[in-house]
Amino acid sequence: MVFDVGAVPFNPDGWGPPETPAGPLLVKQDGAAHPANIPFAPFSRSEKLGRVADWSRNPNFSANASRSAGGTRDAVFDFALDESSALSGAAADDSSFRLVDGKPPPRPKFGPRWRFQQRPQLPQRRDEEVEAKKREAEKERARRDRLYHMNRRSAYAGGPGFAGSRRDTSNQKSSVDIQPEWTMLDQIPFSTFSKLSFAVPDPPEDLLICGALEFYDRNFDRVNPKNERRLERFKSRNFFKITTTDDPVIRRLAADDKATVFATDAILSALMCAPRSVSSWDIVIQRVGNKLFFDKRDGSQLDLLSVNETSQDPLPEAKEDINSAYSLAMEATYINQNFSQQVLVRDGNKVTFDEPNPFASEGEEVASVAYRYRRWKLDENTHLVARCEVHSMTEVKGQQTFMTLNALNEFDPKYSGVDWRQKLETQRGAVLATELKNNANKLAKWTAQALLAGADLMKLGYVSRVHPRDHFNHVILSVIGYKLKDFAAQINLNTSNMWGIVKSIVDLCMKLNEGKYVLVKDPAKPQVRIYEVPVDAFENEYVEEPLPEEEQVQPPAEKDATENAVDAVAEAEANAAAGAVEGEKDADASVV
Repeated sequence: MVFDVGAVPFNPDGWGPPETPAGPLLVKQDGAAHPANIPFAPFSRSEKLGRVADWSRNPNFSANASRSAGGTRDAVFDFALDESSALSGAAADDSSFRLVDGKPPPRPKFGPRWRFQQRPQLPQRRDEEVEAKKREAEKERARRDRLYHMNRRSAYAGGPGFAGSRRDTSNQKSSVDIQPEWTMLDQIPFSTFSKLSFAVPDPPEDLLICGALEFYDRNFDRVNPKNERRLERFKSRNFFKITTTDDPVIRRLAADDKATVFATDAILSALMCAPRSVSSWDIVIQRVGNKLFFDKRDGSQLDLLSVNETSQDPLPEAKEDINSAYSLAMEATYINQNFSQQVLVRDGNKVTFDEPNPFASEGEEVASVAYRYRRWKLDENTHLVARCEVHSMTEVKGQQTFMTLNALNEFDPKYSGVDWRQKLETQRGAVLATELKNNANKLAKWTAQALLAGADLMKLGYVSRVHPRDHFNHVILSVIGYKLKDFAAQINLNTSNMWGIVKSIVDLCMKLNEGKYVLVKDPAKPQVRIYEVPVDAFENEYVEEPLPEEEQVQPPAEKDATENAVDAVAEAEANAAAGAVEGEKDADASVV
C-alpha cells in the first residue's frame, strides 16, 4: 500500500515556497474560490485555537451553538457547522431524526438543591474552603486533646468531676500554721473519699429547735435586672458563728449523753464536700472520753464564703486588692448575711420555737435564724448530733416549710465571662452553669447544709456590684428558688457519699487516744492530713501573719531511687574525706 504524498513544490532560488505553485491551491466552485480538498472555515487570528478534532461533539448541538453569540472557541474546527463540508448533510439528517420514547425524563437526584450543586466553583474558592475545613478539624482535634489531658489530670487528682477545673494551687498557703511539735498521724487522698457510701435513717430525730423565724417576702420573686433592688445593710442585727464546744445546748446534750459525736452543719458540710474543695481549710477534733467534738478555730476559713474557688482563672494575690481571694470572701459573707435578712417580711411577725436564740443576750436584736439540733444514727453505738440552721419560713399548699437563703455575688464580668445583667433573663441556665463551675464547693456546701437542716426550698439570690470597682454598694438582680432534692441531683451531690465520708472520719478518730487533733486540707494537693496537737493548741491565739513557707514543717516526702543514690554518694564522699583527715592527724602524731 502506497501513500500518495502529492506534489511538493521545490524552490531552487532560496527558502520558502516558490513564486509559482506546483499545483492549484484554490479551486473555483460556483463562482467562488475554495481550497482544494480542504474544508474551509473562516476565523480571526484573535480567536484561541482549541482541539484539532472533537469526536465527542453532538451534531445536534449545532442549533444551540448557532443561537449563542459567536458560539464556542472550538467552533472554527467544528466542521459539522460548515455547509460546504461533507458532514453538513449528515448533521441535517441527524437534526431531522427524533427518538420516540414514552419514559419520563430522569428527576434530579437531590431534589431542588440539585441545580445549585451543578454550579462550577472557582478553583481558588474551593481551595479556601478546603483550608477552612482543615483549620476547623485542627481546632476540634486540639479541643479533644485538651479535654483528654484535663480528664487525665482529674482522674489523677481523684476529685469527682471537679478536679479537672482546678487551677494551680502551688502558691497557696495552708489555713493553719503547721508547728514543729505537731505529729502527723495520717494523710487521706480524696480519691478514697469518692468510693465511700453510707446510708443513714431518714428523717433524723429532732431533739430541740431554738430561735425565731420570719416569713419570706414573695415580692422578691419578681425582681429582675430591669427591676433591681438595692442591697440594704443590717448593722443592728447580730449574726453568730459559734463553734461546737462553745454551744451551751450541745454541752447540755453531751452531759445528758444524747450522742457520742457532736458538730455543726458548717463543719459537717466541709467534710461532706471535701473532694470538691481547692483552698485549704482545717477542723479541730477533740476526743474526750468516748465522745468526739468537731470544732473550728476562731476566725477560721469556714466562717467565710469562698469566691471562684474552683475557677481556672486565678485571682489577684495582693491582699489589698478588692478582687483578691480574701477581699472577695469578706465581701461575699457580708452580702450573704444582708441578703438573708432583706428578703424577709419584717413586720414583727415571727414563728417561735422551743427555746429562744441560745447565743443572744436579753433585748439584743438578732437575725432571723432557727437552730435545729438533730440526731443521726451511724451505728448501734454511735449517734451524731449536729446544730443546723434555717433562715426563713414560707407556706406551700397551706403548710409551713423551712427555707434557706443564700446569695451568689458577681464582682467583675471579665472573670466569669458572663454578664448577669444581660444573661439572667434570657440565659438563666448558663449563669447557673458558670457558677457551678467557678463555685462548685460553695454551692455544694450550701446544699449539704440545707439537706442537714431538713429544708424543703433553697432560695439563691444573684447580687452584683453597682460598679465593678465599687465593692461597698450592691444590687439584687434576681432571686430564684430551687427544690432541694432536685437541685442536689442537678449538681451531682450524692447523700450516701456525703455520709460515707463523715462515717469514715468518725471511725478513724474513734480509734485515736484522748486528746486534740486537727484535720487540715493540703493547700496544693487533693488530700487531708491529721495532726496530733498539744491540748492547749488554738487557745488564746491571736491573729498573726502566717509563717514563711520555708519555716513551716513540711510533711515527710518519699525520696526516689535517684535521690537515694545521690545521698549515698555524698555520704560516701564525706566519710572518705573524714578518713583522710584522720590519716593526716595520725601521720603528724607519729612524726612528733
